[in-house]
Amino acid sequence: MRKLFLLIFLFSLIGMISQAQKRVSDTTVSTVLFQATYAFQIPGGDLTEFFGNNSTVGGGVSYKTDKNWLFGAFGHFIFGDQVNNRAEIFKGISTADGEVIDGNGLYTSLALFERGFHMQFKAGKLFNVLGPNPNSGIYVQAGLGYLTHRIRIETQFGTAPQLMDDYALGYDRMRGGLAFSGEFGYLLMSNSRLLNLSVALEFTQVSAKSLRDYDFALMRKNDKSYSDQYFGIRISWMIPTYKRAPQDYYYY
Repeated sequence: MRKLFLLIFLFSLIGMISQAQKRVSDTTVSTVLFQATYAFQIPGGDLTEFFGNNSTVGGGVSYKTDKNWLFGAFGHFIFGDQVNNRAEIFKGISTADGEVIDGNGLYTSLALFERGFHMQFKAGKLFNVLGPNPNSGIYVQAGLGYLTHRIRIETQFGTAPQLMDDYALGYDRMRGGLAFSGEFGYLLMSNSRLLNLSVALEFTQVSAKSLRDYDFALMRKNDKSYSDQYFGIRISWMIPTYKRAPQDYYYY
């Protein structure tokens, strides 16, 4: 049955693509869009306790109907190097001046990073406002998915046993949960197919909980709920799959 549904989906997809043999300059086309994205984000809510600004890179596949409705699935990798409140993170294993002593009795050099991922489904509508053709203009989208983030801890030469292997899991503050997002931007599908991109402002709200069984700073499991927020600007590069109609030729 799964093979049958897969074949039906593939044939339907091929049919949708083949039917889109139209000129994007004067006709609203339906097409699959393969996208690569980058975003710069500013934290909000409980996220600011430990993290500063971050970036995301990722991609996805979306489908634009001939009525300019948008549907898609996306995945983004979250990364940053602004981690705050170091004393709170390593409370219990640091000295009075906030340093961590390694297995050789020396101060260890620590590097902290933000890491995470965001998977989501999006749906929205494109309005042909300020567009060079019926397939371009202002759009709005809403998303629903799952987001998780943590602190990546790197120690110099790996000589701090209290921050290695499973012990590191008690300090990385990993948490995640259901994520809602909103997006407002501009989408351009050029008449020549050479320039297809979107630029958007976005907001993400995450209802997060700890994903670790034990928090060494609390000396117990963290049962607190968090409201994590991301504010950002996202740029997407798109590859449409519609087939361009042949040019008209006139003979005299």
